[in-house]
Amino acid sequence: MNILYEDNHIIAVEKPVNIPVQADSSGDDDMLTLLKGYIKQKYNKPGEVFLGLVHRLDRPVGGVMVFARTSKAASRLMPQFATHRAKKRYAAIVQGEPKPFERLESFIKKDGATGNAIISSSPSDGAKPAALEYARLTKRNELSLVDVELFTGRHHQIRAQLANAGLPIWGDQRYNGAATAGQQVALWAYSLTIEHPTLKKEMTFTSLPSGRAWKPFDTELRALLAGVRIVYADDNILCCNKPAGMGVVQADGGDSLEARLASSVGRVYPVHRLDVATSGLVLFARNEQAEGELNNAMEKRSIRKYYICSVHGRPYFKQKELRAYLVKDAEAARVKIYDTKRADAKEIITKCRVLKAGDTESLIEVELVTGRTHQIRAHLAHEGYPIIGDDKYGDRPLDRHNRGLKLTAVRLEFGFDELSPLSYLNGKTISIQA
Repeated sequence: MNILYEDNHIIAVEKPVNIPVQADSSGDDDMLTLLKGYIKQKYNKPGEVFLGLVHRLDRPVGGVMVFARTSKAASRLMPQFATHRAKKRYAAIVQGEPKPFERLESFIKKDGATGNAIISSSPSDGAKPAALEYARLTKRNELSLVDVELFTGRHHQIRAQLANAGLPIWGDQRYNGAATAGQQVALWAYSLTIEHPTLKKEMTFTSLPSGRAWKPFDTELRALLAGVRIVYADDNILCCNKPAGMGVVQADGGDSLEARLASSVGRVYPVHRLDVATSGLVLFARNEQAEGELNNAMEKRSIRKYYICSVHGRPYFKQKELRAYLVKDAEAARVKIYDTKRADAKEIITKCRVLKAGDTESLIEVELVTGRTHQIRAHLAHEGYPIIGDDKYGDRPLDRHNRGLKLTAVRLEFGFDELSPLSYLNGKTISIQA
């Protein structure tokens, strides 16, 4: 047993694949019996050991599970799973072509004869609502790693919903017609977050998938356990999808991508930044030579960076290259934009294309030609179109009901000199969904 955490109230454990959660007709060892035996032996417990089952995993699926060691703990944990306050995340390797991000919603019922989950579009014959979201990470040999967040806990939900969406899980003997005998379904419960039943604090337990199908994705999986989504990886670079609220470099202090990556996959070299409030794609080099090549490409502007943002107002243009001059006020931790050149000012170029125009709110694609501090936020605000949710350059009265900066780095297009060791990336595009 790989025990992840235990105290007097709960025990968190990594469930191996192909072990049932509780005794069934097979007569095979099950998690409840094994853990009761572990507790009885370790603590020299007389009589029957109490262990509360508060959630489940399919037999062929491995990963994190939590059990209650007291009836009080069980009574407090079970509502967390029933109301979906417990946060469950899974890694899956799928066939097909997953979207950068997708929410799947349907209805599921169990076929009593076969034990399979049946997907329907309406709540007929007792089918229950089922919802999950997945984010595409990286692709290897026609297989894609996806990060799944589960919002309901229906029978075989992830396996059935992904298969129904044209994304059958590799090795799934029930829902993937291409699976062959002996393959192990590539679905793993890698993270579980609960509120401790007595300490009343949030606790997260993680587990790294094991098995041959997972080996090509080892770097991405280790980062995922550290809370980082890698969307592209090779021997020279990593590209991550940064969440809002996290910094990029360790030197800035606080939580950062660089620190999390260093602790999970080894040293990385930041080559550009995003504001803490901005989400989206960030590049890292994995060695000093790649760092030099990436920095050189950034200076030459041969790596094109695109963003999506929601702004207040209706722009007067459909497509425009905005030019201005930026002066950084380090003491105030902000910048000022001017239409004419000034001492200590740096030229900024921001290309904008309106994707959707509304009377009060518009959606804009931005290509960042120069890369100055707060450039997009300050430049658009200067033009009269502050980004929604921007507490530094935005319109606070208009934003009183908005939470979070509506700015995401969504696409990178690569270009390197032909003799560059990174020229194999030429023409490659990395993208996510805003």
